[in-house]
Amino acid sequence: MEFETRAIHEGQEPDPATGAVTVPIYQTSTYVQEAVGEHKGYDYSRTANPTRRALELCLASLESAEYGFAFSSGMGATTTVVHLVSPGERVVVVNDVYGGTYRLFSKVYAPKGYEFEFVSHDEVAGAIDARTRLVWVETPTNPLLNVVDIREVAEAAKASGAVVVVDNTFATPYLQRPLELGADIVVHSTTKYVGGHSDLVSGFACTNDPTIAERLAFLQNSLGAVPGPFDAWLVLRGVKTLALRMQRHCENAHAVAEHLDGHPAVERVLYPGLPSHPGHAVAAQQMSGFGGIVSFLAHSAEKAAGLVARTQIWKLAESLGGVESLIEVPAAMTHASTADSSFAAPPNLVRLSVGIESVDDLVADLEAALVRSAARA
Repeated sequence: MEFETRAIHEGQEPDPATGAVTVPIYQTSTYVQEAVGEHKGYDYSRTANPTRRALELCLASLESAEYGFAFSSGMGATTTVVHLVSPGERVVVVNDVYGGTYRLFSKVYAPKGYEFEFVSHDEVAGAIDARTRLVWVETPTNPLLNVVDIREVAEAAKASGAVVVVDNTFATPYLQRPLELGADIVVHSTTKYVGGHSDLVSGFACTNDPTIAERLAFLQNSLGAVPGPFDAWLVLRGVKTLALRMQRHCENAHAVAEHLDGHPAVERVLYPGLPSHPGHAVAAQQMSGFGGIVSFLAHSAEKAAGLVARTQIWKLAESLGGVESLIEVPAAMTHASTADSSFAAPPNLVRLSVGIESVDDLVADLEAALVRSAARA
């Protein structure tokens, strides 16, 4: 079956008890057992829940994965995956990562003896050595939209026995499937595009490696960072329209990027869909579209702050991937935790999460804000 069909049907057979087309919300914590140790696959909802299981089957299928695991947030998925390595083991991380990921690695795990080396997007493969146990990649990265060559990194990691994790939140499985390119694990904040409606917090991880899957299943149950059935149901509802939404996100983002490119109020546009982007060729090879995030550099931090305060349709808020368009200054918001690092987000950087509204309205609103911001300079 094609992607769009699997998004609607995989793991979502009609309810055997009632024939309900939509997967029920199994709002229960425990299950009656037929005898001691004998049950129908469910004994306690931290371990497994039918609604969550439907989601895990569906998302695993979309990522070309054999095994999928849902979590209470993207950071819950990240935290669980990091438990695959131990203190003293080396982890290579692309340095342009989500601020929450950097905070977790540098402020929570590094003090416990975990060794993280943060390198630029084009140095990841070369930084992998015999001591490297885990490689953590985002592509496109957040917030600078750098592109990492997944296949190149996977080949370098295989030579040293390291596990490659790709955060696929920005691209989604509709645009990019890292396991098909050689990655070992894919993680998502399904809060974002997969859920798609800014009404839930959830995460996901998947793999084709049975040994890794067995360990992740153990950690998922042991650490307990699992979503409730209603959140799992909301993600399932969102994923049904993922293909349609991503098409519109990509179309709108490309139009916004082209409008901003060369604009007198803009220093530089960062969007992999523009031929001028240094990662454009790699993105075109490993993605079927360039995503719905556009970042750009204003001429100063003051102008960036002024711009984001003057939009009407674009809402000043953290997060991304919802149907509505959001605007933010990462250095002061989502990436404030990187301020003490050598790769802090530029203070004049503006990140746009381009929604699915009329692109004409989005461009007009952004243009009016740019004009008003320039007039106040």
